[in-house]
Amino acid sequence: MSKNLQTVGVAPPPEQKGILRWVEQVGNKLPHPFMLFIYLAISVMILSALLAGMSVTHPGSNETVIVKSLLTQEGISWILTSAISNFTDFPPLGLVLVMVLGIGLAERVGLIEAALRKMMISVPKALLSISVVFVGVLGNLASDAAWVIIPPVGAMLFAAVGRHPLAGFAAAAAGVGSGFTANLFIAGTDALLSGISTEVAKTIDANVVVTPVDNWFFMAISVFVLTLIGAWITDKIIEPRLGVYEGEKQASVTKLSDLENKALKWTGITALVYILVIALLIVPKGALLRNPETDSILNSPFLKGIVPIILLFFIAVSVTYGRKVGRIKSQGDVPKLMSESIRDMSGFIVLVFVIAQFIAFFNWSNLGILLAVKGADFLKNMDLTGFPVLLGFSLLTVVLSMFISSGSALWAALAPVFIPMLMLLDFHPAFIQVAYRIADSATNTITPMNPYLPMMLAYYQRYKKDSGFGTIISTMLPYAIMFYVAWVVMMLIWYMFDLPIGPGISAR
Repeated sequence: MSKNLQTVGVAPPPEQKGILRWVEQVGNKLPHPFMLFIYLAISVMILSALLAGMSVTHPGSNETVIVKSLLTQEGISWILTSAISNFTDFPPLGLVLVMVLGIGLAERVGLIEAALRKMMISVPKALLSISVVFVGVLGNLASDAAWVIIPPVGAMLFAAVGRHPLAGFAAAAAGVGSGFTANLFIAGTDALLSGISTEVAKTIDANVVVTPVDNWFFMAISVFVLTLIGAWITDKIIEPRLGVYEGEKQASVTKLSDLENKALKWTGITALVYILVIALLIVPKGALLRNPETDSILNSPFLKGIVPIILLFFIAVSVTYGRKVGRIKSQGDVPKLMSESIRDMSGFIVLVFVIAQFIAFFNWSNLGILLAVKGADFLKNMDLTGFPVLLGFSLLTVVLSMFISSGSALWAALAPVFIPMLMLLDFHPAFIQVAYRIADSATNTITPMNPYLPMMLAYYQRYKKDSGFGTIISTMLPYAIMFYVAWVVMMLIWYMFDLPIGPGISAR
């Protein structure tokens, strides 16, 4: 999901110096993402007028593609008549809202919080760091709620066993923030980014579809890699720097009540039954959700319908848990709780309207094809092809994500240029998406534009009175750097050996 989160009011941070101060000042001067995309849309209109008439050969169809001006009678007429369809037909809109219906319901009934508490409180002390990072990485299922729930619980867990609470807080925050894009499950981020990727990739190949599961293998393995690295950083770098905690003794993490434990047990049974039913629909030959032509899972109704299948899963387990703990007392409570989740997405819906117009402007004017072909030719002339050009794109994302906090907004701005360009260099759009996701995710905990930074500072000052934003950045920087380096190495391995990053999807 998007990285835009609600800030928590705290005292102004102490004055900073050097590069961190400069980054924060520059980042704060950027306009709101809504206005940013309005400015980008206007820029596309002007650029289309300036480059009108230029042509290139479409690499897919070999047809001549001519840049069309948006500032002509035809262009203005198209803008006015297509504005609504640009918005309603924008693939990420429906995908994300459907995912929010399910995940939001699980959050509202308390299922996600209870499951996280259960996982974290029952782990052995020797595996505490690993467990805290692991749960933090999986926490992106809860989207913004993970920032509120997991780091404070991580701090309490460490304090309860006599370790420095800030080490626990940092380990959990690293998993939640810098490990944001990795997960063992398909999350809202997968649906959101794949929708944008598909919309853009069709400008090169109309048959290309990037599904929410196309990065699944890569991201699932990332969970274990990041967990081990994050635990090592916590134990060997962060906690030794913090020293011995001498503050007030912290209360231990609240255990689940008998009612909550019983509800989780029945929820687990419901989840198991649901998974078994789905397995029966996809595993046997000729099963209902297999591809009827090839009798395989690839391009099957199961993969194409993965989002509603996940939605039904969340509804099933959420209703089970909600009824057992008394959060759902009647049928009317379910749509009520779902509507509350959608209401929280109002800011996203508003932002999608301008993002959809920007991408539609880009595509209609044919500027995307022009920039892609010219950019690919430029890179080829520089002999900059293969993995180095993908790494260059990823590093550019690292820089830009320090100034734009919304991951979906940044992808919406970069995808129209870089997906076509890198597709022409033989990269699969799903692998291009991986290069973006790892860069955008790694910087979550160190960007001054993260609105949750004030909340992190408030917790830091609870355990270390003189903490400032510099304290947070210096603590989280090792996680951000080493997570990103590990991801780049993984990406290189996947590229060199042409390993699948998702079902039937490889780098090329």
